[in-house]
Amino acid sequence: MKHTHFLFLFCLLACLSATAQIRLTGYNQSEINPALLEGGRWDARWISLPGEPANTYGIYHFRKSFDLKDVPGKFVVHVSADNRYKLYVNGTLVSLGPARGDIYNWNFETVDISPWLTKGKNTLAAVVWNYAEQKPVAQISMNQTGFLLQGNTDTEKVVNTNNSWLCIKNEAYSPWTDWQVLGYYVAGPGELLNASAYPWGWERPDYDDSQWQKARSGIEGAVKGARDYPGRLLVPSPIPPMTMELERLPSVRIAEGVKCPDDFPKRSASFCIPANTKARLLLDNQQLTTGYFSFLYSQGKDAEITIAYAEALHEDSSESTTKSYSLNPKGHRDRIDGKLFIGYADKIIADGGENRDFTTLWWRTWRYVDIQISTSDEPLVIDDIYGTFSAYPFVSEYAFDAPAHPELNKMLDIGWLTARLCANETYMDCPYYEQLQYFGDTRIQAMITMYNTRDPYMVKNAIEQGRQSIVAEGITMSRYPSALHQFISSFSLWWICTGHDYWMYRGDEEYMKSLLPAYRGVLAWYEQWLKPDMSLDYVPHWFFADWSAGLDYGEPVREKNGNSAFQDVLYILALDAVSEMEEAIGLSSMARHYKKIASGIRSTMRKKYWDEERKLFADTHDHRSYSQHVNALIILAGIVEGEEAAEVMERTLADKDLKQATIYFRYYLHQALNKAGLGDQLFENLQIWRDQMALGLTTWAEMPEPSRSDCHAWGSSPNIELYRIVLGIDSDAPGFKKIRIAPSLGKLKEVSGSMPHPFGTVKASYSVDKKGKLTATLSLPSGTSGTFIWKGKEYPLSAGEQQIIL
Repeated sequence: MKHTHFLFLFCLLACLSATAQIRLTGYNQSEINPALLEGGRWDARWISLPGEPANTYGIYHFRKSFDLKDVPGKFVVHVSADNRYKLYVNGTLVSLGPARGDIYNWNFETVDISPWLTKGKNTLAAVVWNYAEQKPVAQISMNQTGFLLQGNTDTEKVVNTNNSWLCIKNEAYSPWTDWQVLGYYVAGPGELLNASAYPWGWERPDYDDSQWQKARSGIEGAVKGARDYPGRLLVPSPIPPMTMELERLPSVRIAEGVKCPDDFPKRSASFCIPANTKARLLLDNQQLTTGYFSFLYSQGKDAEITIAYAEALHEDSSESTTKSYSLNPKGHRDRIDGKLFIGYADKIIADGGENRDFTTLWWRTWRYVDIQISTSDEPLVIDDIYGTFSAYPFVSEYAFDAPAHPELNKMLDIGWLTARLCANETYMDCPYYEQLQYFGDTRIQAMITMYNTRDPYMVKNAIEQGRQSIVAEGITMSRYPSALHQFISSFSLWWICTGHDYWMYRGDEEYMKSLLPAYRGVLAWYEQWLKPDMSLDYVPHWFFADWSAGLDYGEPVREKNGNSAFQDVLYILALDAVSEMEEAIGLSSMARHYKKIASGIRSTMRKKYWDEERKLFADTHDHRSYSQHVNALIILAGIVEGEEAAEVMERTLADKDLKQATIYFRYYLHQALNKAGLGDQLFENLQIWRDQMALGLTTWAEMPEPSRSDCHAWGSSPNIELYRIVLGIDSDAPGFKKIRIAPSLGKLKEVSGSMPHPFGTVKASYSVDKKGKLTATLSLPSGTSGTFIWKGKEYPLSAGEQQIIL
């Protein structure tokens, strides 16, 4: 998107605070006319450019002008597109989307545009883009460009999309892929903009659209449930609009061929790149971010401007025997000397005009931005450079204070930023490389959401998209939405566990009842691989466990016939989760069935996997391999308990010959540590996060150095465990109606914190004096009760504040 109105808008915002916002509207489900949701077809039609192939790379503009005698109190419209749109009202951006979904659940945004309407002439304008075969893997498409806008009632039907709308193809754009990214990348192409072909001002009411074509009017829009409808089945967007906040980059690290004004780009300024000059600016945001990048410029006809984005700079490994930089360290993230910039990019060819604004169509991820400029016979004026932070609108509702251990608060801050950047219209594994919602990652992200926020939408949306991904044979895809199917069979079981977490921490029993048939399908798929000896056969697809050294492509060690402790115990955990839900809100007969299978597998685990000499559980029947992963899951499944569990856990941590859990699986390792009664050792097991802080990371990496991605939310598990283990706050009944508080303070003598709860806030404050006397001040929300556990003894808790001295 390149729009002149943004120049005025952001110059104004630049004079305000760094947290100034563009307020997009949406998620107004209460505004939707019920008649539009009754399973029928809409009056509005999907429109496109006449004569254009259905599925080809292209950026298109649509306009509709109409007159109003008076400004209405409300003017509600519903908007969608394929692949995506940005909607403007009289030159102001008011909505973007649609939120990612699939053909059978195609989201539309609901927008009240009345605040931007005027008496007399008004113009709605949209940019719609279709990346066709170059679209991100997370983008599902009907493989047909389309735009749809439906008025909510008769008042708004004047703006329904049909052939009264005008349209044009923007010939300025081409996909830009002349750059390198190291490792698996599927987040879409860059943008090459030839500014001389751009219809500048297209979104403004005074733009001359007399040469535009009438739009091609296609099939009507229709909501999910429409009879015999061959198109996208529309559903209201289940999430609110993304945050949009001005974010100025703090510093210039390299300036070659140009002198930048003082405090630029921290403050807006204009400066000139002379004619026939090569210049370079390396900008440093000082922390990772996600958002829309804007480069404002004037003049400079035929100048070429390349804007590249990177999470970090890479060590120069030209003399290394390692062939891939993705396998080499990036070093301290603050340091740039002697390093290489490697990352995806956009490119502009300037047209010589005034007040040009290049703002990316889709958001980018960066800490560092490398801008390379080559001017021709005319100088280029840089008017401004900034970002617009965009992410899911989570609001932190947690507090934590450990005065003698400030590193813990820093861990929480880094974890929160990581979690935010890994959530946009869905949870994402990472914002730079994939932008895909993997259900193994999502379990941890969902728990962070429930421990750190009051958001009611994102967890449920992720669980539901897991259901939408299920194929006929019964299992989920590994990630969804995804245009490229992939199956990680272990992630189907973690998806079940995510649902159980949601039930325990948020309740929502009617919704959870509706999921039980899907859970039965997943477990039935697994049951077909169950052998008479109560071990699973070699489960097909990718059975991901962790990115640990010694695991082939992240899979646990297995025999040809399965015989894998990891497979068996993960299956037990899922069986346990579903049997609990079936017993409480489903079919007791199914609960008994799942309990019988789980009991049968449990009864054989020690015989198959226990090594009496090492006093650990092996990975396979033949005892050729041992891992922290298996022994942690064994403890979580209750196969060993009490003193024996503690001993197994101690050996699991001490034996460095075991395959070691990395960042992702530490979530389960720490849960096992706590279940074994060793939660006080959590602090000694946070070194993997201390190592990352020592490298200057501002978000948690995918894996220990060397890491492809510098931002993976599965590393934010301390944002759960400092509350669940240290403060000891956990759900003890579905819906969090009972609260279990069992702190593991370790070396901490003073610590306090609070976390959101469906009924209010849970607060805990602890101090331990020199004699070891504990003073615990606890506050539970109204409508709850709980239990406090300290040194093996239990004390009842009630709603309100109470103090316990022990």
